[in-house]
Amino acid sequence: MAHEPPEELPAGGDERLGPVDATIVPRFAGIATFARLPRLDEVSAPDVVISGIPFDSGTTYRPGARFGPAHIRESSRLLRPYNPALDVEPFAALQVADAGDLAVNPFSIEEAIVTIEHGASDLLGQAGRLVSLGGDHTVALPLLRAFVARHGPLAVVHFDAHLDTWDTYFGARFTHGTPFRRAAEEGLLDPTGCLHVGSRGPLYSRSDLSEDASFGFQVVTSIEVERMGLDAVVDRVLTRVGDRPTYLSVDIDVLDPGLAPGTGTPEAGGLTSRELLAMVRALSDVNLVGADVVEVSPAYDHAQITGIAAAHVCYEVLSAMAKATS
Repeated sequence: MAHEPPEELPAGGDERLGPVDATIVPRFAGIATFARLPRLDEVSAPDVVISGIPFDSGTTYRPGARFGPAHIRESSRLLRPYNPALDVEPFAALQVADAGDLAVNPFSIEEAIVTIEHGASDLLGQAGRLVSLGGDHTVALPLLRAFVARHGPLAVVHFDAHLDTWDTYFGARFTHGTPFRRAAEEGLLDPTGCLHVGSRGPLYSRSDLSEDASFGFQVVTSIEVERMGLDAVVDRVLTRVGDRPTYLSVDIDVLDPGLAPGTGTPEAGGLTSRELLAMVRALSDVNLVGADVVEVSPAYDHAQITGIAAAHVCYEVLSAMAKATS
């Protein structure tokens, strides 16, 4: 299908190709790229690339996140070009394109990690920024490797019910619970600029927290988000990352399972989507170089609840990047 004229983008002089016009092709029709944006092969100079990573061989409980990228794209059909919360038109300010999915080996975690790193590096060579749709959280490690090759050690804002700094699981060093420990060991993180937001639930032992702190992470639990309030949490995040190159990693299980049931390791007592979206918007004030949204497992979803939440998180990420350029 030929790409239709941009929807509601400024007329005259703007050569960016935006979403398919919903007055010409209904939102439920057509190719399901993210937000019905153009494919990467349809644009010449992308500013941001969207890429799916359909990989879930690192999951430790419920599988299915390999189907997450397609589910998020389907759930993004209703997104519109203007974001009133940030007063920005992200697809007019930035040329965003969907590169489709990386083809990764579902039987070898080690090979998949190498493939993801190389694929992300190639995409970053075509655009300055990359937003990835997971897939399980294992993918954050190769993505960080690709970004660090360009930017040096990164500040990381990590929204998640879990710390993901465990050492091994059944002897495996690469799982969705270990990416930030491996990243710290490899020198990919700026230990003065990293924090987890939204963590909660039982741990294996008290040492989980002390080991996490040794890697430089600060923690804002979901209970603290409620007690401190959003403004205070946002201030803490912005102060922590400062002007460092910053990577955002969002595990959708940071949301309460009543609001995001379609995920592999749900924990009660999570954030609301309103809280998460507000905190992501605040990252328009930092040097946000890239992001991932992971752990959407559609087999456990209902009425696209989780997919819609993930799609809106991606939209706010793109809006924050666009706002920073305006």
